[in-house]
Amino acid sequence: MKEKLRFFLEFIILIGVKKMTKKNQWVIKYGDIWAVKGEGNTKVTKITKTQKEAIDIAREIAKNQKSELIIQSTEGKIRSKDSYGNDPCPPIDKEH
Repeated sequence: MKEKLRFFLEFIILIGVKKMTKKNQWVIKYGDIWAVKGEGNTKVTKITKTQKEAIDIAREIAKNQKSELIIQSTEGKIRSKDSYGNDPCPPIDKEH
């Protein structure tokens, strides 16, 4: 019984660690410039002059973390999304 409980607790910890390491990366308008921000973070990860620079940086982070890249337009609406995770049922990519 104790072994099953220990296994269950280790499994819960492992799931929690995996969730923490897979933060979606947002490209957001930051005043007159652009920024990369991890989902749920209070501070931005990187500030850039152009949206393209922010997208390139956020894409690399998302690939490394196997998470999503979400790009906002200048109006703050979601312009684009890309998934770099291990989704067992990935949606059909209509962008690329």
